[in-house]
Amino acid sequence: MPKRRLILQNQTDLKQVKRVSKILLFTEIHNTDLSPMIVQHPFTSTGITLVSLNPNQILDITKSQDNLEKWRNFMLNEFERAKNITDIYKLVNKPYCLTFLKFALPYLSSEDFSRLLADAWIRSENPNMDPNISKRQMLSMFSKADANYLMEESERKQIEELDEEVTVYRGVTSYNAKNIKALSWTLDYKKAKWFAHRFDEDGIVYEARIRKENILAVFNSRNESEVIVNPYKLQDIKEVPDLGFEIKIT
Repeated sequence: MPKRRLILQNQTDLKQVKRVSKILLFTEIHNTDLSPMIVQHPFTSTGITLVSLNPNQILDITKSQDNLEKWRNFMLNEFERAKNITDIYKLVNKPYCLTFLKFALPYLSSEDFSRLLADAWIRSENPNMDPNISKRQMLSMFSKADANYLMEESERKQIEELDEEVTVYRGVTSYNAKNIKALSWTLDYKKAKWFAHRFDEDGIVYEARIRKENILAVFNSRNESEVIVNPYKLQDIKEVPDLGFEIKIT
């Protein structure tokens, strides 16, 4: 198991995490083609939101500054009521979980950060293409994580049992075809092929070699045999030809 460089925090500084949350709360709400029903913001995915006031109100926070301020005041109160990092984290809009961790990282304990990093990565639909976090920043986050909290015991054991050099696979479609050197690969060729052809896409499967020491995590909770690798250490990346029938990979 490769050594991990830990975060220099023994305990999460909840006061500073709340400060970070307040800064993110006051970022701009981005409209979409489906606004006000769907918006983009670190703490909401919709512009139509229920605010627990007296009485409770359903507000369109894209409609007026007054509605927006009511919602923000409600969220500020939720932050103040939070007793731990989980209380804050559960308020974050799912596509922004990794962004939240990026900014909160200096104030998190190694245990809290590592545990939440795994959750944020697994919950994200396409974390390799997160517009708010560069590939090097994401790599740095995984390098700081403590494997004991990042992975389940069975996943840590799986890494230990891997050969010193491992073959990994990645299935891409037209959506992510330019992002071959990503952090996320799989040990399962069939799963890579599934990714390459989902959404009725005629995608491509790539294979590469990686040293075990450059594998940062294994995640099995989605049954994807996913491995998080240092993408700059991938070797011999090449396309796997689709022969139209199943082949046995050895």
